[in-house]
Amino acid sequence: MSVWDDLVGQEKVCAVLDAAARDADAQVTAAATDAPLPESSRMTHAWLFTGPPGAGRNQAARSFAAALQCVSPDRALGGAPGCGFCDGCHTALLGTHADVTTVAAVGAEILVKDMRDTVRKSFTAPANGRWQIILVEDAERLNEKSANAVLKAVEEPAPRTVWLLCAPSIEDVLPTIRSRCRHLNLRTPSVDAVADMLVRRDGVEPEAAAAAARATQGHVDRARRLATDPAARERRAAVLRLPLRLDEVGACLKAAQELVDAAAEDAKQLAEEMDGKEAEELKAALGAVQGGRLPRGTAGVMKDLEDMQKRRRTRTQRDSLDVALGDLTTFYRDVLALQLGSRVAIANADAEDALERLARGSSPESTLRRIEAIAACGEALDRNVPPLLAVEAMTMALRAG
Repeated sequence: MSVWDDLVGQEKVCAVLDAAARDADAQVTAAATDAPLPESSRMTHAWLFTGPPGAGRNQAARSFAAALQCVSPDRALGGAPGCGFCDGCHTALLGTHADVTTVAAVGAEILVKDMRDTVRKSFTAPANGRWQIILVEDAERLNEKSANAVLKAVEEPAPRTVWLLCAPSIEDVLPTIRSRCRHLNLRTPSVDAVADMLVRRDGVEPEAAAAAARATQGHVDRARRLATDPAARERRAAVLRLPLRLDEVGACLKAAQELVDAAAEDAKQLAEEMDGKEAEELKAALGAVQGGRLPRGTAGVMKDLEDMQKRRRTRTQRDSLDVALGDLTTFYRDVLALQLGSRVAIANADAEDALERLARGSSPESTLRRIEAIAACGEALDRNVPPLLAVEAMTMALRAG
């Protein structure tokens, strides 16, 4: 077992990170024993992980953080850091390590006020661990002010601080930041590799694992959810039934409303699971008296929490819509493959009848226009167009295409 086990199909990236973690361990050990520092090192203070959705860039960064914090005694005997079971590895992977700070967007952007404490912490020495690690999961969502705050910290980092930035592509990150980072690009893992992981790590039946991996085209997180969550499978099935329903304007508008409502319900369920617990924990931390009354001067802190939760609900709704758009894109890609007689494997084999029906009833040109309409919907959502309007425009285009 090691921290690299869940990085599916990323052997080259794992080799680079493993080598860097070994050199980082040598640096810390030398400093602690007053031994001479290594003359050269493959470790650096800032890393940029990029790759398509589902490739595992956040997992790669978190695994690297765990390897850097590894305290296994085997290291002293020549073993590689990143055992996966010591306290350093375990807490880093769970996200509870005191010296691994994770920053993730809870709305459309990472605001500078959400980065201030993190940037300040990056200039401090690690409290208990071997490194002070800042992991930014959505670096592409840094706005101008928050990106400039990160830039200043990356330009002049503390000696034992490491920044791990994750983004879909290198172009999504401010040029002045990415020029100071070592770049690692992850690839989409193969369907077979994802299916094997689901069987090995999650105990999924081989046939179900293969179907989930094929349907999500190697997206690790979505494949795991599809294979293990019946509700996720039902939502996907509903999305795949949508193309055959778009025969008139009323049906298009109804389908759009259903997609948006389903995404809102996802956000609501997450809020019910997390918001109340977070509020109670914060009240307890602030010293709320019996009956929930807060001490004077702390109302602003609760307001900040409520604002964060509201942004997170918006983000969750958008993420749910992204999954639906991805399923629709894959569906029409299968239609196009059938129309062109391509040998590309069909992702949605469970919807083969619907695929063949649409392939016979339309042209490749109209299928391409439908795929473009789905992409345009995603772009509209990025511009903060109201979700219902964006999805209605898409369903009308799918009908007219």
